[in-house]
Amino acid sequence: MAQPRYKRALVKVSGEALAGDQDFGFDPKTVRAIAEDLIAAAKAGTELAVVVGGGNIFRGKQIAGIGLTRVDADAIGRLATVMNAIALAGQITALGHPAVALSAEPVPEALDVYTVRAALAHIAAGRIVVLGGGIGVPLLTTDTTATMRAVELECAVVLKGTNVDGVYSADPKRDPKAQRFDEITAADAIAKDLKVMDTAAFALARENRLPIIVFSLDAPMAVSSVLAGQGRSTLVTV
Repeated sequence: MAQPRYKRALVKVSGEALAGDQDFGFDPKTVRAIAEDLIAAAKAGTELAVVVGGGNIFRGKQIAGIGLTRVDADAIGRLATVMNAIALAGQITALGHPAVALSAEPVPEALDVYTVRAALAHIAAGRIVVLGGGIGVPLLTTDTTATMRAVELECAVVLKGTNVDGVYSADPKRDPKAQRFDEITAADAIAKDLKVMDTAAFALARENRLPIIVFSLDAPMAVSSVLAGQGRSTLVTV
């Protein structure tokens, strides 16, 4: 069997991806498809950690009219990612592959608290580790969380799943003239103010010489294809 391109990878899965075509919640077929994709990637030889967002349950724009502070809204968002981590890890386990959900936001009745030591032990035991709760503090996005966790867990690459097949100069769904990049540096992505990941995430990746691959989660078996060097994606180099 050929060696995988990356020994260990961090996959960022947005909360919106878990909703499929729905506006809210979980689409069972989509959650299962993502879980099957992650399992296929793991069986091909790549150790996986997954950071999930929470946009299928709570989005920042929902704070308007409620009177929430940014800190309160971020707390709700972190709890949303905890629910998503439990759901995705549960689906992976139900399909017969070992997985565990860990959270930086303590919810001891539901799942274990994230530590680097615990996550590395689970990875060494062959489990897919699904991470919720952000990093347990407000004002940082799950993109930054994904990059930070990738550095902590000694991952070779971050896979950023989106709803487009790479990095563009503008939103290709709104601007048909948007330029697509097959490869771009983190410095150029910051300088061009490209919105696929926040600046803090790009900067952290650049400082730690961590490449990022941006791809569409809508493609069939997207994660395993990208890890095999197939499919359309953009490589953000350092």
